[in-house]
Amino acid sequence: MPTIKDVARLAGVGVGTASRVISGNGAVAPATAERVREAIAELNFRPSHAARTLLSGSSQMIGVFIPLLKGTFYTPILQVIDSTLRGHGRHMVVAFGQGNGDERRQTLDGLQFLIDRGCDGLVVMSNAIREEDVRALRKNLRHIVVLNRHFPRLKEACFNTDHVQGGVVAARALLEFKHRHFAVIAGPETSPDNVERIGGFMGELARHGVDPATVKLIYSDFSPEGGWACAKELLDCGHRFTALFCANDESAVGALSCFQQHGVSVPGDVSVLGYDDTASAEYSAPRLSSVHLPLRDMTLNGLHWLMNRCYGFELPVVREFPIAMTWRASVGPPPAARARR
Repeated sequence: MPTIKDVARLAGVGVGTASRVISGNGAVAPATAERVREAIAELNFRPSHAARTLLSGSSQMIGVFIPLLKGTFYTPILQVIDSTLRGHGRHMVVAFGQGNGDERRQTLDGLQFLIDRGCDGLVVMSNAIREEDVRALRKNLRHIVVLNRHFPRLKEACFNTDHVQGGVVAARALLEFKHRHFAVIAGPETSPDNVERIGGFMGELARHGVDPATVKLIYSDFSPEGGWACAKELLDCGHRFTALFCANDESAVGALSCFQQHGVSVPGDVSVLGYDDTASAEYSAPRLSSVHLPLRDMTLNGLHWLMNRCYGFELPVVREFPIAMTWRASVGPPPAARARR
C-alpha cells in the first residue's frame, strides 16, 4: 500500500509539501500541486483515517448518542444523520446507553466514549442528561447539539419540538370525534418530553370540560411490551373509556395487539391514537392515527447547526417544527355516537 512518502518521492517534493496538498491547508505552487495530484492518481494513494486526522486536525467524524438501538423511533434519525454526513464527506460514530449505572451515568459514559474517539462534535438524544452535564462536556468539546430537549441556558444548541402542543393536538383530535371518556398510556414519569405531552393533553381536555381526574393514566416505558401490559391492565380494571391516547407509537402498537387478542374492536369499541408518527404507525393493524412530529426536520437542522460550527459550513438552519395530525384508521366516533349514526 503506497504511503505519503511514496507520493512525495514520485512527485519530487518533500513530505510536508505533499501533506499540504492532500490536506488542502497551506500554500503550494499550482504546478507543484498538480504533480502531487498526478502522483496520488498514479499510485492510487488513499490516506488512512488516522493520517487524514493528523493532516487536517479533524477526525471528520460526528459522534451520535442515542439511549438504545431498538425500535422505530431512532432508526430514521440515524439514517438522516448518516446520509447527511456522508453527503459532505463525513461519518458518524454511534454510542448508546449500555453498561453500569443508571440512565444518566450510561449517557455520560457513552458521550465520553465518543469524545475519546476524537469526534469533532456530538449529537445528543437523551432524556436523562442534564443542562449542567452538557455545560461540563463543552469544556472538553465545544461543539455539541442536543435534540428533542430544551435547556434554557443552552437555547442555541437545542433543537426540539413543542411536546406540550403535541399533547394539545392529540386531545383535539379525539375531542373532534366527540369522545368524553379517556385513558392514557404514558411514557416514564421522569421523561421530560413525556411530561410535556401528557400535560398538554390533560390541559386541553380540561379546557373542554373533561376532568383530568376521570382519565385513567398508566405510566409505561415507551415499548410495545409496555403498551400491551397497560392495555391489559385497562381491560382488567373496568375503567370506562372510548379513546386511548398512547404517548408513543410503539406502546400504541402493543395496545392494538392486546385489544385484538381480547376481541376489542378498534375503532369500533375503542379509538387508539399514537404519537411520533413512525413507520410502525403506518403498518399496524388497523393503521394507527398518530400525532406527527417533524423529527427528520428537527434532526437535519440540528445537524446543520453543528456542522456549520465544526467545519465552517453555511448550511441552512431553521428552528420552527410545526406539529400536525396524521389520520389513518384507528380513530373514529365513540360506540354510542356510531350507533346513532
